[in-house]
Amino acid sequence: MSNLTITWIALSLFTGFIIYLIPRLARYLAVAVALMSTAYGAWVLAAPVAPLTLQLLDSFGVTLVVDSLSGYFILTNAMVTFAVLLSCWQSGRAAFFYMQMVILHSSVNAVFICADFISLYVALEVISIATFLLIAYPRTDRSIWVALRYLFVSNTAMLFYLVGAGLVYQTHHSFSFTGLWSAPPDAIALIFLGLMTKGGVFVSGLWLPFTHSQAATSVSALLSGVVVKTGVFALVRCALMAGEVPPLFRWFGIGAAFLGVTYAIFESDTKRILASSTVSQLGWILVAPEVSGVYALAHGLAKATLFLTVGALPSRDLQQLRQQPMPITLWLPLAIAGLSISGLPLLVGFGAKALTLKSLLPWQSGMMTLAAVGTAIVYAKFIFLPQQRMQAVDFKETLGAGFWWAVTLLSVTLLVASAWNYDTYTLANLVKAMAIVVVGWLIYLLVVRRSNIHLPHGLERLEHLIGVMSLVLLMLFWTVRI
Repeated sequence: MSNLTITWIALSLFTGFIIYLIPRLARYLAVAVALMSTAYGAWVLAAPVAPLTLQLLDSFGVTLVVDSLSGYFILTNAMVTFAVLLSCWQSGRAAFFYMQMVILHSSVNAVFICADFISLYVALEVISIATFLLIAYPRTDRSIWVALRYLFVSNTAMLFYLVGAGLVYQTHHSFSFTGLWSAPPDAIALIFLGLMTKGGVFVSGLWLPFTHSQAATSVSALLSGVVVKTGVFALVRCALMAGEVPPLFRWFGIGAAFLGVTYAIFESDTKRILASSTVSQLGWILVAPEVSGVYALAHGLAKATLFLTVGALPSRDLQQLRQQPMPITLWLPLAIAGLSISGLPLLVGFGAKALTLKSLLPWQSGMMTLAAVGTAIVYAKFIFLPQQRMQAVDFKETLGAGFWWAVTLLSVTLLVASAWNYDTYTLANLVKAMAIVVVGWLIYLLVVRRSNIHLPHGLERLEHLIGVMSLVLLMLFWTVRI
């Protein structure tokens, strides 16, 4: 297994770096890498073997851990990347675009098997560069500014993280994750700030809605479906290595869930709604590290479906979409993905939410149930959009066969994967899930749909993002010293 793991990650990175030299094969090589990762992730989840731990170059080198948690995140990355590649198949993108996609994909996979702070730092920095180039790919003034803004926030966060990693090494003479909890409180606070900002968690992640909503649709699907999970994965891995999940994770997870869903409820721009919802869903992943892999898979598949579908709509303004019925062929994947994130039975999101709520204390479960009602309100905005049957041959040809293959694959997977957690289909869970969805829909139809409230976006300004980062760091210093 160790040889297979090293070969898989090395071959993926090697393909990413040479793909630009053979542009005619760029799309096919990118798909091959995604399929290879799909096979590896599925094998890790299915193989009845003990978790793999590799220590390379002693304590100064690389520590790799591959287990079921890694398998879920790797499979999410593989399927989302594959779907995005299909959607771009007929877009005429240059080999440079596919090169960056493969490098991004491979670096994200590297994060999902890392267990030391320096290897994680290198992988996260490569992700930042690849993401910057993908966001800036259209080469417009706005895309370049959005990309630079993302890179500046990311690098600032990584500076804090690197100082924290240095403090861990100073204490243990090792960069392994296992040394975090016995390191100085300052190290914990600095590393947490870097990873929370990178992962878009709580107020330190308010860079996310603007960046994800302004990127191209295919890039938005990658960012919200996979890339932001790199920061959250490292937090989850550290939490699980602590033996008992620290209360700090629960608090920030709950805070992120409510913050993101509040912004999403009062948004009218479809891509900003989805991006704000990502902040909330990352809180769900963080609040229950024990089952975070299942939730990450459910969210990644659904969010990629939503971004790809919303990108095909004629407008991003909900008010305009309410006046213009969409083809039912577009509404179906939109509804399936929205219902999955809302936790409706027979979709993978139901099992993920049930497992998460089961892992929490009663008061925590009650708080997250309220957040789940908020999620149902958010996705009711899409589910209750008007649709109709229409002759859409020209419409389908405009979007391309690749788009339809992508959303069909993701939608079918959301349905089929629900069987993985068949043990969550108890009467109590079914009744609770249906009640959450119904209450959310009623609140949307009776209150939210008729309101015209918009929350200010002032905190998303660049200078405020850095200021908020400093405030979160002070909060972390105070919390970890208690």
